[in-house]
Amino acid sequence: MTKNLIEKDKDFLPKLLHIALPISFQSLMLASVAAADAFMLGSDTQDSMSAVSLATQWQFIQNMFIMSITAIEGILGAQYWGKGDKESLNKIFRIALKLTGIISVIFWALCFFIPEPLMAFYTDQPALIEAGCRYLRIASWSYLISGFSQTYLTMMKVSDHPGRTATISSCIVVINILLNAVFIFGLFGIKKMGVEGAALATLISRVIELIWCVANSYRKNYIHPDFTKIFVTDRLLFGDYFKLMMPILGASLLWGVGFSSYSMFMGHLGSDATGANSVAAVIRDLLCCFCNGLCSAASIVVGNELGAGNLEKGKAYGERILKIGLVMSAILSLVLFALTPALIHIGKLTDNARQLLLGMLLINSVYMYGRSLNTILINGVIDGGGDTIFDLYSLAICMWGIAIPLAALGTYVFHWHVLVVYACTCIDEVGKIPWVIIRFKKYKWVKDLTR
Repeated sequence: MTKNLIEKDKDFLPKLLHIALPISFQSLMLASVAAADAFMLGSDTQDSMSAVSLATQWQFIQNMFIMSITAIEGILGAQYWGKGDKESLNKIFRIALKLTGIISVIFWALCFFIPEPLMAFYTDQPALIEAGCRYLRIASWSYLISGFSQTYLTMMKVSDHPGRTATISSCIVVINILLNAVFIFGLFGIKKMGVEGAALATLISRVIELIWCVANSYRKNYIHPDFTKIFVTDRLLFGDYFKLMMPILGASLLWGVGFSSYSMFMGHLGSDATGANSVAAVIRDLLCCFCNGLCSAASIVVGNELGAGNLEKGKAYGERILKIGLVMSAILSLVLFALTPALIHIGKLTDNARQLLLGMLLINSVYMYGRSLNTILINGVIDGGGDTIFDLYSLAICMWGIAIPLAALGTYVFHWHVLVVYACTCIDEVGKIPWVIIRFKKYKWVKDLTR
């Protein structure tokens, strides 16, 4: 039956690409900022690049909270949009803004007032701690406002404006990169600022982004929050929001803190390991942008059908997305493997760091398959249908039960080679592929979440 539904639905692929392509491009542009930071700072000194890479791990953790909030905004928003209930959509928007505000204030305060212990958590090298603190004191102000922009951009995606989100994000990325060059290198008579310049460029860009998002939300056919009711909360809807969010938040924190701990392991294995890992992470994130776009599109198109009560059609969409995901993941792995000989020459690295980078990229060419497929299925289809608890289970067992203990033992107890420790940090995504597909085939995610 699901096969017949797909064969009759000629709009599936255009609908998926209409959402996936702009979001992939948006994700690519956002990742380009991190790449620009790394390569511009790396052309100055390896320590500058490494310090900022470690400092931004705290923003990475903050983003785990923000992404959990906006993920539920997207999941519920897609279903209520499919149902045509704009009043509930506005309530969801206001809930997301309030939760985002709480998280943003907390991380701003931590990064602005106590950056030293935050940096010392990731490295014991004084030069990296000092440079990272200078970055965090300025960048913390951008952490205060960036979450609000993401909330607005998510609402645009689910209300059928993915192209607008790509436009805004892309323009902001261009502004950020240009300002990076001006402030980091001291162009046009401006004092050369190094790591502080990278932070200032990020702050200015985020201010522009938020203003643009808010102004855009008041255009015709866009959703803007009713601020006269900002302190009014629909208890039933908030209960639904909170119930769905907690497993995703738990999963995000397990993944975010766990992934961030990998940088901590590299930071304690020396500056060469840190530098190589910084470049490898940027390259990996750039490639992951393509699966991120399909992941977001999968969540929206499946959620739209489930929210409209078309459960069989939503299930059929999920099956097609599984097939697309299998092919896309293989392509991304092969692309990374083919490009590795050229990519190891990026940045000003020592000879040892460059050899480490070669090994890390080869390991990533295998890891990429699992990372891409799991992202599309778990965060796209399975979460999109409301089965948000599975991600928490899989991370608790595969990442925290296997990958992190192995990497920690290799770093602090057995003193394994850097590449062996790095391979341990990548083992979880590949190992859980069969489990993810089995969970998908149980179809617990095929349900209508709307009231």
